[in-house]
Amino acid sequence: MSTILGSLPILMGAPGGGGAPQGGPASILPTLITFGLVFLIFYFLIIRPQNKKQKETKAMLASLGKGDRVVTIGGIRGVIQSLKEDAVVLKVDNNTSLEFSKTAISNVLEKKASSKKKKFEEKAIEAEADDETESDDE
Repeated sequence: MSTILGSLPILMGAPGGGGAPQGGPASILPTLITFGLVFLIFYFLIIRPQNKKQKETKAMLASLGKGDRVVTIGGIRGVIQSLKEDAVVLKVDNNTSLEFSKTAISNVLEKKASSKKKKFEEKAIEAEADDETESDDE
């Protein structure tokens, strides 16, 4: 143990002289530095990423809408049929609807496009198809 501490002088306490313990700020400083480093490691490796993930999940749950394809924490996939204050009704089959807590939604697979956006995309696809048929005629 002394060889490990000997290689890290900052972690070593003041050497004990005789049998009298030497207390004071010099012997507590390495301990405080060690605790500080451990706290920083925990903060950057555990606490900060967890807070970031929690914010992302909260934003995802707030943006849920009718028609979105989602996956629950149990692995059930479905389309949101209706939203309540703290619950979601998923349509998982033609005749099957299940009600889940909003917090049971783990991932959004596909957001339902708004009707205006869908119409615009359909018109763009039709226009491209018309352009291709015109170029084929020439």
